[in-house]
Amino acid sequence: MKSSKKQEMSDNQGDDLAHRVLNDIKASSDLGLLRCVQCGLCTSMCPASKHSDYDAREIIKRVLDGDESIIQDEIIWNCFYCYTCQSVCPVGNSVCQVTQILRQMAIDEDVGKQKIESFISFADNYIKEGLGSIPREYHGQLKIDYGQHWENLQENLEEVREQLGLDSMYLLPEAKKSIDKTLDAIGFKKRVQEIKDVRNR
Repeated sequence: MKSSKKQEMSDNQGDDLAHRVLNDIKASSDLGLLRCVQCGLCTSMCPASKHSDYDAREIIKRVLDGDESIIQDEIIWNCFYCYTCQSVCPVGNSVCQVTQILRQMAIDEDVGKQKIESFISFADNYIKEGLGSIPREYHGQLKIDYGQHWENLQENLEEVREQLGLDSMYLLPEAKKSIDKTLDAIGFKKRVQEIKDVRNR
């Protein structure tokens, strides 16, 4: 729920990019975006900034400047949500939160759908099984990364779980049916299809 202070800012400040970010449902009520003084502490501690041209401070500057081109800029996809920026920010800002909201704006404007389309098999797995799991297409790489032990574990996972006294990791049919209905009701399946449609454009 939005704080009264946040609502007041929204009512009085129009629809600029910074306020659209602040008013997004993903923004925490105490997000210090407007309090950013561009000290650069976020960038100095950001692992992505150390290994790419990602600049956390610059992201916030462009949002505060109302630079809408940031929504289509590749740079917003370099954050990997470690939240280091948030942990060190003296004014309670979170570039991670801001970046998540910018990505959603990019997806809403279609440009972001192309960025996430390659991960759609995770969504397909979720629709199929009702739970998060690693898609089969990634198993080959995981076998390379973790060796034969990983493959053996995957092949015998249910047996291992049984030996440990654990139930099957898969959902009961009624639970899957309930999740399936929920995914329909919240528009998840429709959204997945919209993302897949970018392949045909």
